[in-house]
Amino acid sequence: MPGLLQLSIIATLWAAFAGAQTTVTVQLGTTFQTMDGFGFSEAFGHANDLFNYPAAEQKQVLDLLFSTTTGAGMTIIRNRIGSGGAGDSILPTSPGCPTCTPQYSWDGSDGHQVWFSQQAMSYGVKTIYADAWSAPGFMKTNGVETNGGTLCGVTGATCASGDWKQAYANFLTQYIKFYQQSNVTITHVGFLNEPEYSPTYSSMNSNGQQAADFIKVLSPTLAAAGLTRPSQARLTPPTNVWETEYADLSDPLLPNNWYSSGAAGEGLTWANRIFDGIVNSRLSAYCYWIGAEPGTTNSALILTSGTTVTPSKRLWAFAQWSRYVRPGAVRLGTSGTGTNLKFSAFKNPDGSVSVQVINNGGSAATINVATSGFTATSVQGFVSAQGTDLGTLSVTLSSGVASGSVPAHAMATFLFNGTPGSTTTISSTSTVSTTSSSTTTSVSTTTTVSTPPTGCQSAEWGQ
Repeated sequence: MPGLLQLSIIATLWAAFAGAQTTVTVQLGTTFQTMDGFGFSEAFGHANDLFNYPAAEQKQVLDLLFSTTTGAGMTIIRNRIGSGGAGDSILPTSPGCPTCTPQYSWDGSDGHQVWFSQQAMSYGVKTIYADAWSAPGFMKTNGVETNGGTLCGVTGATCASGDWKQAYANFLTQYIKFYQQSNVTITHVGFLNEPEYSPTYSSMNSNGQQAADFIKVLSPTLAAAGLTRPSQARLTPPTNVWETEYADLSDPLLPNNWYSSGAAGEGLTWANRIFDGIVNSRLSAYCYWIGAEPGTTNSALILTSGTTVTPSKRLWAFAQWSRYVRPGAVRLGTSGTGTNLKFSAFKNPDGSVSVQVINNGGSAATINVATSGFTATSVQGFVSAQGTDLGTLSVTLSSGVASGSVPAHAMATFLFNGTPGSTTTISSTSTVSTTSSSTTTSVSTTTTVSTPPTGCQSAEWGQ
């Protein structure tokens, strides 16, 4: 009876296949870091480039960067505090000594970074990070803003001109005040960029002790100017940790793939990098280097040429995170894994629960999401894959279980709305179908972390 035997074999294989499910439990009662957001910079003249684009192209770029419906929904921008001469720095010439009266200069534009900040704010961005690559050259041991050098007055850095720590703190404070005049609130400030690197552009060296020396001056200076909230007055571990600059600078943008070979600039590569930073290293913010710039290199999220705007596929990797993991979201605990699958989950300030699934396997994965202690009233699915930038993932919700098929080499988000509760459970099974397809420390919000993170790695000059 070959027919019955065949049916028996099929039934046995199906039972074994169905029993091989991997279950991942997302626990609303177990929380990790609070998210500050995802972002990028338009430093070194790129804000000026964007300002000078034709109106239609300018809006297209801004929508791609900040819109939560048609773009990446980014929530952090990183501006550069200039340290050079006239037109770059607010203090282009030395006052003569550390305690001499500085002659600040402000054009209200700052290379159109003020305008860019205002544009970001119009999309709802509230986190504006101002970062200095260097102190003005006359405040450093080497006398120039480039090629490293150390701030005069910190441990091991004695200068004939004196101790410039307080003058540098005053300089940063005044920069923030100038932005206030344009109704732009700088929420985070940095005084170093790559402190172990001495390139030919603006840069300044520092070790941990030297940084601590300056923080002890900067913090009370900001507080005295009314620029530091009481909870930000000092670094009290555990603090939120940011990755502030990362990019692929090696190859041209084209070919522009979500996934083809696992190359450094591909979208799936960046989806995994962000996951590793947020989940394994417990970062609260993840920022790419440049948002948009003209040219052909792979260093930006968006490249422009004339009136042609080309978003990279990694822009959509950022969108999978930034659109659905909003500032103030709390990462939730999970247990269990699936073969070639990565899971993470967050509770957003609006009460929604966002579940991320990365499928690094060569076969599609059917994902079943069942909630326990969280009554889901609706669920939406979003997917990024080869040939799909950020599309709708077909999902169903039946008897509290959401189901959808995540393609091979893809990332998907399940976004739940409903009544908050204690746990959300995710189960996954693989299908037989295939598709072809440096850190900076923020002093804003503290969180409770249960165990030390693992897998904390970054490129040498990543921040």
